[in-house]
Amino acid sequence: MTVKTTSLDSKGVGELKKFVENLGLDDSAEAREGALIEVLHKAQGIFGFLPSEVQELVASELQLSLGHVYGVISFYAYFTTEPKGEFEINFCTGTACFVRGVGKVIERFEELVGIELGEVTDDGRISLGHLRCVGACSLAPVVMVNDKTYGNVTPEMVPEILADCQ
Repeated sequence: MTVKTTSLDSKGVGELKKFVENLGLDDSAEAREGALIEVLHKAQGIFGFLPSEVQELVASELQLSLGHVYGVISFYAYFTTEPKGEFEINFCTGTACFVRGVGKVIERFEELVGIELGEVTDDGRISLGHLRCVGACSLAPVVMVNDKTYGNVTPEMVPEILADCQ
């Protein structure tokens, strides 16, 4: 798996610090803990993911323990500690999609993109992941590219979907 290492750029750090400052939090632990999810959303928006350096920054800015910050990140599926591609290709692996052949669709994507599920291309353009269920069972198998949904996907459709990622 290709993993980007990150050294936090000063612009992003400054943006996050200003965001926390503008929240106008009082010194209470309840206020700082209450702002954690909002700050994590902002941080992930700025940096793209939440590596240890970002977690340490958030913990420092909110005066919370690193363990507490990591606990929230690991609990919520929205947050990621791994980089994602510019084009996040996710496969529904719910029962309907599984039964209707999403496995073959995944194999074709892996073959054409050159990475496996859970990986990111070296250039950071494409990542392959899975979702438990997207609630579109009548369209199974379902593939999502960022916010766009493709239904009734077959292995033969994969080149066309990848062409949309240009």
